[in-house]
Amino acid sequence: MMPMPPPTAEHNRLKALAGSWTAEETLHPSPWDPKGCTATGAATSRMDMNGFWLLTDYTQTCGGQVSCRGHGVFGWDPAANCYLMYWFDSMGSISPSPAKGRLDGNRLVFAQEGPMGHSRYVYDLQADGRYHFTIENSPDGKAWSKFMEGTYRRA
Repeated sequence: MMPMPPPTAEHNRLKALAGSWTAEETLHPSPWDPKGCTATGAATSRMDMNGFWLLTDYTQTCGGQVSCRGHGVFGWDPAANCYLMYWFDSMGSISPSPAKGRLDGNRLVFAQEGPMGHSRYVYDLQADGRYHFTIENSPDGKAWSKFMEGTYRRA
């Protein structure tokens, strides 16, 4: 019987996002909410499947009501030499493919193109056990606007 391969250094870097997190989020004005708003985000993430995947469950609360739930699966694709992010949420949209990412210093940056344009997801890992998360959207992949951001702290 062949031994199972261990996770690589790239897989192990995802451990920085494992844990329970909370943040005050800013949702910037957008076609979905022309005024924008503030919300509270909570994420619980854990390494699973022998350390190859980071699984995340997310809840966003706005005005005392749950406004969004999400589930993310993050991993490393050694053949494509990139990180992958699969995201499913209560908004019901289906991505045609996972977002592909790279590590840029302490920033884990994912990009994706779909039916509604381009999206960029940035996890800026900070030394004091925090990360700043930003979602940006673009119709053409050139002019970007912030959709959501928040600084997450360990709960």
